[in-house]
Amino acid sequence: MPEQNAGLFGGVFDRGGAPTGDVAWLQALLDAEAALARAVERARLAPEGAGEAVTKAAVAANFSVAEVAEVARSTELTGNPVPGLARVLARRVPGPAAKAVHLGATSQDIMDTAAMLLARQAIDATLADLDQAASAAARLADAHRVTLMIGRTLLQQAVPVTFGLVAAGWLSSLDDAIAGLRAVRATRLAAQFGGAAGTLASLGAQGPWVARAFADELGLAAPALPWHTDRLRIIDVATAMARATAALGKIARDVTLLAQTEVAEVAEGSPGVNGAVGVSGAGGAARPAEAGAMTGGAPRRGGSSAMPNKNNPVAAVAILGCARQVPGLLATVLSCAEQEHQRAAGAWHAEWQPFSDVLRLAGSAAAWGADLLSGLRVDAARMGANLAATGGLPLAERVTGLLAGALGRPRAHDLVAGAAARAVSSGLPLRDVLLAAAEVEAAGISAEQVDAALDPAGYLGGSEEFIAAALRAHERDGLG
Repeated sequence: MPEQNAGLFGGVFDRGGAPTGDVAWLQALLDAEAALARAVERARLAPEGAGEAVTKAAVAANFSVAEVAEVARSTELTGNPVPGLARVLARRVPGPAAKAVHLGATSQDIMDTAAMLLARQAIDATLADLDQAASAAARLADAHRVTLMIGRTLLQQAVPVTFGLVAAGWLSSLDDAIAGLRAVRATRLAAQFGGAAGTLASLGAQGPWVARAFADELGLAAPALPWHTDRLRIIDVATAMARATAALGKIARDVTLLAQTEVAEVAEGSPGVNGAVGVSGAGGAARPAEAGAMTGGAPRRGGSSAMPNKNNPVAAVAILGCARQVPGLLATVLSCAEQEHQRAAGAWHAEWQPFSDVLRLAGSAAAWGADLLSGLRVDAARMGANLAATGGLPLAERVTGLLAGALGRPRAHDLVAGAAARAVSSGLPLRDVLLAAAEVEAAGISAEQVDAALDPAGYLGGSEEFIAAALRAHERDGLG
């Protein structure tokens, strides 16, 4: 069978992760059919050696273009690819062993089980990349515990923080996403085997035993009973992947804002540049070669088709491109949960593509996230310069606290607000305006006290403790 084409946009949306396209689905369906054949042989419902024969035939790469086309055409007649696939597979199995193909199953058994197999592969690949991203975030948090920068709320400067605290926040959300995915992988991936209406009547008393053997062959959980119209397992997988994508999207949005030319506090680079990750000091912006400069006429990462000066944050942008699509896809998966009686008319069918796309996009976002955080370059000097650029205004809250003891909080608040407005209109530092105010002198506040209040390093609250707690949790939970 020909290799699957990643498509024109595959470099952005199919990066990393496990495959979830047509070839991957076909192999997962075949894996389910092969496991079923082995299970029914174990139950002595098929000839000895039937399981091995079906397994040998159930290799997607060995299917011809004509066989795949036959399966595709049959989908138009039956509403799903399984009946056609079962017929093609049975023809590929010699002699009586063909009896083991699809024995006792309905199409949804094979489709749902294949979805669980794809989910397991996708979760494993996504977890590997999330682990790498979280490790990089932990290194950033540790390396930048005292790297001062301005905090921003509602996109405006607020009070000082450290970049280590920012990275610790990223780490905490990634660790939560990893824990959620691990829990889903451990508890929510189950085989589906119920036959026509969830009773396995065609297998008689051996039906439940075959269901357990089927799950065992695949390494999936054996559910208490078939879950044909109980779609919470599908929802749980999609939700866990969406949570991971949401965590990555927040990080990517922060990076795009911090990497703006006028801000320039971080820049994307190549993972592992100079043997370090994101710990550059002053002048930490990527050098041309590290930013993917044009070499020998080859396209460079971050480049623009029109502006040769550009160094776009491609990894962050790609993550956001993935993350923007997932909520709508998750909503579709959720909307499909209302299913009729023992088999849904349309809602089950509507799951297939959005579920696959959630797996694909979450995996791609995670791969980009590992790349982004492993190569992130931090310009501590630029952070300090941006913090100092407002002449002490971000410390207005602290100065208010200093004056409140002598003037009362409302009066102190109004005084500092007026001083801040005069500092902005005059271009003078807040310190100078405050020390020129008669109320400050009358309150007995010294220049040394004002200077201390305006020192950003002294107004970080519990930042260090929060960073340490995030790092301890990362190590404790086996994520470090």
